[in-house]
Amino acid sequence: MIARLHRHAPALGCAALALVLGACSDHDKPLVGDPDQGAAEITRVGCGACHTIPGISGAGGMVGPPLDHMAQRVFIAGMLSNTPDNMVAWLKNPQAIVPGNAMPDMGLDDRQARDIAAYLATLR
Repeated sequence: MIARLHRHAPALGCAALALVLGACSDHDKPLVGDPDQGAAEITRVGCGACHTIPGISGAGGMVGPPLDHMAQRVFIAGMLSNTPDNMVAWLKNPQAIVPGNAMPDMGLDDRQARDIAAYLATLR
């Protein structure tokens, strides 16, 4: 029995991979945004009033943490793994993640949050 399975292992492996890949949807893919649009959104919603943000004119706020080197940080808000999905979730609803924190809900939609996350991912 094992010899028969071993002989068919490449085909079984390909079939399993096809099942896994076929089960993936757009929802499972990392969120991707436009960093240039993200910079514009950061300026538009006024993130720089609270944060120092490299590359954003006038973004020298001292309320929240500086956002330099954001792409290299391990955590967001000290508790979320720094992934694109988590950054979008944080940007869209920080109070749901850390109730009572100083970051307000900025009313961002999915596209705005993805674009801002994409810009922050450029800050190495």
